[in-house]
Amino acid sequence: MLTKRIIPCLDIKNGRTVKGVNFVDLKDAGDPVELAKKYAETGADELVFLDISATEERRATLIDLVRKVAAAINIPFTVGGGISSVADVDVLLRNGADKISINSSAVNNPDLINKIAAKYGSQCVVVAIDAKQINGNWIVHLVGGKVPTELNLFDWAKEVEQRGAGEILFTSMNNDGTKNGFANEALAKLSKIVNIPIIASGGAGTREHFAETFINGKADAALAASVFHYQEIEIPELKKYLKGKEISIRL
Repeated sequence: MLTKRIIPCLDIKNGRTVKGVNFVDLKDAGDPVELAKKYAETGADELVFLDISATEERRATLIDLVRKVAAAINIPFTVGGGISSVADVDVLLRNGADKISINSSAVNNPDLINKIAAKYGSQCVVVAIDAKQINGNWIVHLVGGKVPTELNLFDWAKEVEQRGAGEILFTSMNNDGTKNGFANEALAKLSKIVNIPIIASGGAGTREHFAETFINGKADAALAASVFHYQEIEIPELKKYLKGKEISIRL
């Protein structure tokens, strides 16, 4: 059985880590370099850095900050936000990213997934999907959750796998920041229809929520932000708890 992963997420706006609820009401959560260093030292399996306003502001990702975070950690590092070309990917990989995450640009230009996978390998490509359940249907949203599309979560997930994505980072907008648990029903369905790892995002509030998403949601990794940033859950204790539940985890 593959080891499950715990992944803190740094949502970055104006060079600071922020956190909101349902993609709005953003509050400061600290210095990204200090947080990254702490997570690497306390047992995080990977780190995700999302420049959440880059697409909306139509600018490139914060390269200097990416470089500083990469220098402070020794765990796999995924960077997303404002990536719209193979050249953007090249710059990020040269400045310390191990993987890149694309979202809006993948929907607007699906061939970008193929191109990045062909040049750098599928293991480098994480396609982030922000989706909201509306009248029973999971609808994909873009630009930090602000723009609804006509795409269905499950159809899009199948397409990104076929195009060469190595992982899917699924964030439930309904669950995001609520601390009521992950969207496990949708996650379990996703894991049935694709053969690449699924990272669960949106809704972590307790240690039990992590266990539930691994057991019921069949997620391969669980990503969270505020519960880690504000020390509501400490990663070493979380991992011991999951191990006690007989979930395969790296201590």
